Amino acid sequence: MSENTTLQQQLLEAGVHFGHLRKKWNPKMLPYIFAEKKGIHIIDLNKTIEGLTEAAAAMKQIAKSGKKILFVATKKQAKEIVTECAQRVNMPYVTDRWLGGMLTNFGTIRKSVKKMQSIEKMLEDSSISINKKERLTLKRDKDKMEKVLGGITDMARTPAALFIVDISHEHIAMSEARRLGITTLGMVDTNSDPNKVDFAIPANDDATKSIAIITNYITAAIIEGLQERETEKDKMDDNEEETEELDENGGITDSSENNQEASKKSAPRKKATGTRRTAAPKK
Repeated sequence: MSENTTLQQQLLEAGVHFGHLRKKWNPKMLPYIFAEKKGIHIIDLNKTIEGLTEAAAAMKQIAKSGKKILFVATKKQAKEIVTECAQRVNMPYVTDRWLGGMLTNFGTIRKSVKKMQSIEKMLEDSSISINKKERLTLKRDKDKMEKVLGGITDMARTPAALFIVDISHEHIAMSEARRLGITTLGMVDTNSDPNKVDFAIPANDDATKSIAIITNYITAAIIEGLQERETEKDKMDDNEEETEELDENGGITDSSENNQEASKKSAPRKKATGTRRTAAPKK
């Protein structure tokens, strides 16, 4: 209870409870609205904590399973925060512009990423002779591609989940994720439809402080999941080493027993000391 109270106080100080004007609201957000003050809806922070806790638990399990979570936030006030958090947990992110088909046409996107990587290798390789004009053109192309695709360079396959800062602003990413059946988690303001995401976090998605506190909370849950995964791996490795040691000891015992049996078999047979009977001659 004390932890929830402390979290609630932090959310209150960050301005997470401020919604949009009443004329811009979505009626489906009614269960998450606490009150209205001066024409602005106030979000119920108890609902925010519930949604945040559920979303964090889901993120933790996904990270623990070793799957990737894609961070999506192309809003100006969210770019730096989301980039920093995604890089901290080594997860892919999109913060400049969402390319249409980034999930549904993932094969083409991967080709573009490989092209960007090949250009980068060409520029770094001094053995390839490129004149100044060609080098400048390649550098411009690489910078342009890196701006959009730089965050998903290490994403070899479609992610298991999407964390979205503003689901109304990132509606293309939302529709692609729903089409592919990818789990979606997002910050939902009073002007959005909470039913469009699997895990809705009712919160102010315009203020920098609000975005920072929600994103950092989710990132902390991912870190916990990754740490638990590492701990389980270490335990499994220790168990495997113990099993190998036992097998080796068992193998030594078996070989000694086999040697004893082999020595018994190879021992020379004793000759009979009795006289051999001879058949009586026929008359």
